[in-house]
Amino acid sequence: MRIAIEGCMHGDLDTVYKTLQLAENKHNFKIDLLLCCGDFQAVRNERDLESLNVPRKYRSMNSFWKYYSGEEVAPFPTIFIGGNHEASNYLWELYYGGWAAPNIYFLGFAGVVKFGNVRIGGLSGIYNSRHYHLGHYERPPYNEKTIRSVYHVREYDVHQLLQVEEPIDIFLSHDWPLCITDYGNSEELVHRKPYFKKEIEERTLGSLAAAQLLEKLKPPYWFSAHLHCKFSALVQHGEGGPVTKFLALDKCLPGRPFLQILEIESGPGPHEIQYDEEWLAITRSFNSIFPLTGRNTNFGSADLRVEDCRQWLRSRLQARGAKPFEFVRTVPCYNPSQSVSNNSFSGCPRNPQTVSFLQLLELPYLLDNMPEPKDVSYSPASFIQRGSFDEDSEAIPIDDVDELEELAEVEDEKTRE
Repeated sequence: MRIAIEGCMHGDLDTVYKTLQLAENKHNFKIDLLLCCGDFQAVRNERDLESLNVPRKYRSMNSFWKYYSGEEVAPFPTIFIGGNHEASNYLWELYYGGWAAPNIYFLGFAGVVKFGNVRIGGLSGIYNSRHYHLGHYERPPYNEKTIRSVYHVREYDVHQLLQVEEPIDIFLSHDWPLCITDYGNSEELVHRKPYFKKEIEERTLGSLAAAQLLEKLKPPYWFSAHLHCKFSALVQHGEGGPVTKFLALDKCLPGRPFLQILEIESGPGPHEIQYDEEWLAITRSFNSIFPLTGRNTNFGSADLRVEDCRQWLRSRLQARGAKPFEFVRTVPCYNPSQSVSNNSFSGCPRNPQTVSFLQLLELPYLLDNMPEPKDVSYSPASFIQRGSFDEDSEAIPIDDVDELEELAEVEDEKTRE
């Protein structure tokens, strides 16, 4: 099976797909699957831009809307995770995963699916220690704080992934696992990205949650993005243990290393996205404690009879099949010839895919439950972080790499002058 990996998409699907099709024609091979490591920007219309945490000068419709509307169709099955620059209102509709557009599948805030006999897992968002233990309390429309916290990784999602026992072949995260630079050429990385040096030395570059998952899951392949550069590493899990090949890729820009194509062993097919039985059982077991407030998550009441749940699920999947439910458009699509009134549509609709998914698992729909107004709590200790009491500061300072790169370019220009 030939799989293409892409770093940060930033909504430029046209360029990525055309580049891969050129590679197919030039080298006379066929790409079976595209994986994107976040900042996908599934922006359907102007309203979605309001949920995208980027400076207004960077807000652009780009090209996802064409695939959402059906004007274009993804030439390869595409699986993506979320990053820190997303249409978060849309991804919340598909919290458990689902088709963001025909042939384009969102893996969910955390998820595992099968593509043929290849098992692919992923974790959306970036790590922030202040919000990590809290529930998913953010709801659209987002304010200046929740538009940032909504994409912060939560312990609940990581804890579910830590329950996975069967082997994962490929794992996707947006930010890098903490201290992954120990296993690659960090000196060369710092030469290219000198503003990474401080965090590498302080051993704070990366996600603690991703590092925990890497240690537990030990997948043969792990792909990331976020820091807009290419970096590879080999992680040996204990003496004589399995090895994880780590690769981070850049964002989609001319001359940048944003794509990698690799071949992995797989069965004869069919090569299509399917639900994963173990992951569905984990989802069903933990949904009773799905945290939807700003309080710390309580795992004590979770029903962890995963194996019993698997037997129940197996019969249901045999009855209906394991293919995800079909794509459904839930909001009007961007029309370049028309402007959209601010009052033409609002809120976050229930996505029929999510409704059907929860009916399959016999679970209640909870995504539109609203937390109490004062249900977001922080302890004073949570702000004592590198001497800062700024609620909007990130646990990992390298949050918006676009802005850091802008500053670095300005400094370079000053130096050249």
